[in-house]
Amino acid sequence: MATAVTASATAATRFTRLAGVGLRHGSCRLRTAVRFQRPGLTTTALLRPTELKPKDLGQPETLDYRVFLVDGAGRKFSPWHDVPLRAGDGVFHFIVEIPKESSAKMEVATDEAFTPIKQDTKKGNLRYYPYNINWNYGLLPQTWEDPTAANADVEGALGDNDPVDVVEIGERRANIGDVLRVKPLAALAMIDEGELDWKIVAISLDDPKAALVNDVDDVEQHFPGTLTAIRDWFRDYKIPDGKPANRFGLGNKPTSKAYALKVIEETNESWEKLVKRKIPAGELSLA
Repeated sequence: MATAVTASATAATRFTRLAGVGLRHGSCRLRTAVRFQRPGLTTTALLRPTELKPKDLGQPETLDYRVFLVDGAGRKFSPWHDVPLRAGDGVFHFIVEIPKESSAKMEVATDEAFTPIKQDTKKGNLRYYPYNINWNYGLLPQTWEDPTAANADVEGALGDNDPVDVVEIGERRANIGDVLRVKPLAALAMIDEGELDWKIVAISLDDPKAALVNDVDDVEQHFPGTLTAIRDWFRDYKIPDGKPANRFGLGNKPTSKAYALKVIEETNESWEKLVKRKIPAGELSLA
C-alpha cells in the first residue's frame, strides 16, 4: 500500500497537465496519445492507451491474483490514474474489470501501487456475484466519486470513494484489463448502503450497433429492455446474500446522455483535486 508521502511525491512528478489532467471537450489538445512522466523514466514518451495490455500475475481466483496494465517494454501503468479519461470527439476510455457472463467480483485495487485489478474479498474470502453479470463492467479512468461531496440531485448522497463504474452493452465479451473506447449513453444513480455509486451506460465504438445509439432513447430502441435489466440487476444482486435491495435516485430512471456527461465531468474534476492533494487521499494509492 502506498504511503501518503510516497503518493504525494509520485503525484508531484506524474499528475500534471501532461498526464491529461483537465482536458476539456473541444480543446485542441485532445488526443489519444498523451504525455506521461513516471519516476524512473528519463524521457517523456507518448502513451497510447489502446496499446497497453493486461498482464496476469498469479493464478485467477486466488487471493494473490493481480492484473496489471503494461506497455510493450513491460512497464506498469495504473488503469485508474495513467490511462487518460478522454479519447477525443466525445469518446472515453473504459477499462474492463469484469467481462460479461462472468461472476468473479473483480475491481481495481485503489489502495495498491499501480492500482492493479484484483478479485474483491470479504472476511478473507474471494467474492462472487450470485449470478453472471450480463455486460462488460469496469471503470472510467481519472474519475473519482468524492465521499465528502453530497449530491443535491440524488438525496444528498455522498460518493463511494471509487472510480465511476461503466456498464458496456456491446455484444463482444471483453477481457479483464482491456482498454476500450466507448461513448456514454445514459447514467443510473445507484444508492448502495447510502453511498452514491454511478453506473454509466456506454457502448464500445467497435460494436456493430455503435453508430445507431447516441442517447438514452436509442438504447431502448436498439437494445430493448436493456436499461431496465441493468437497473434490476444492480438493484437485486445483494438480495441472495440476505441484504436489502439497492435503490436508485433521479426517479428510478436512467438519465440522458447530457446528464451522464455532466457526471463524468464532475467526477473527473474530483479526481483532479484528489491527485493534486487538494483532498486527503487517505489509504488511496496515487502511485
